[in-house]
Amino acid sequence: MSDDDGMRVRREVLGDAHVDRAQAATTEFTADFQDLIIRYAWGEIWTRPGLDRRTRSCVTLTALVARGQLDELAMHVRAARRNGLTIGEIKEVLLQTAIYCGVPAANAAFAVAQRVLAEDPGENSGEDTGEDAA
Repeated sequence: MSDDDGMRVRREVLGDAHVDRAQAATTEFTADFQDLIIRYAWGEIWTRPGLDRRTRSCVTLTALVARGQLDELAMHVRAARRNGLTIGEIKEVLLQTAIYCGVPAANAAFAVAQRVLAEDPGENSGEDTGEDAA
């Protein structure tokens, strides 16, 4: 995949506003890191055919909870919604993390997700599971 593919997918998953902020904040010091993310995370991994974006979002949410990466978690809760996960599905992912990543990690993740989802619940608010909020 090309750098253009990576940037396209990054914009589709994270949204133009986030990517534009990240690009504007890029410095000479961080430029190589931004390039790495675009080429490998977005251009190589997120474009692979083996998993759809919804599944990749579930895996990413879980990994971020496990590692305690709460700032990244907030960004990827938004991305999960953009990738079609409902609020109910995000809640189920976070409940699963309580068992496999620990209750304190999941508790922190629920707080982050609740804040993010309250900002903009979006279209897929959980109608397929009957849930309205995380």
